Amino acid sequence: MDSKIHLTVSVSNIKNLIPVTLEMERGQYGSWCELFENHCRACMVIDHLSPKTAAQTTSTKDADKAPAKAATDDSWDRLDAIVLQWIYSTISSDLLHTILKPDNIAHEAWTTLQGIFKDNKSSRAIHLMHKFSGWLSQYVILLSSLESVG
Repeated sequence: MDSKIHLTVSVSNIKNLIPVTLEMERGQYGSWCELFENHCRACMVIDHLSPKTAAQTTSTKDADKAPAKAATDDSWDRLDAIVLQWIYSTISSDLLHTILKPDNIAHEAWTTLQGIFKDNKSSRAIHLMHKFSGWLSQYVILLSSLESVG
């Protein structure tokens, strides 16, 4: 095991650093995404939000480098599990149950969330317009009631 401790291991409560909980109903995906990416850049694990590159995959062709490569893969897998835990810890329970699957990696969870929020813009806009219409109707009724009282 590497004698150096990676910065990610020192993060004891991700919610202190990313105070936004991503929820389907609220329109804070952009803010959550920016905070999350910024934290990953600061901890030098932003690459875990991208597909795993060929340099990060195990190659069994060179037997002399196999132990070092295995240690590197173990380290990468451990850091990826931490980033995945950060994602899981900063999203709502509903979203968690939507993206949770066995043997998931941070990149897959990240792209699943992107798909939910970015590919769904038109249906989310319709949902928000409908929600706004309901709020506006309640406001008009309340205003009418106040006028009749006063």
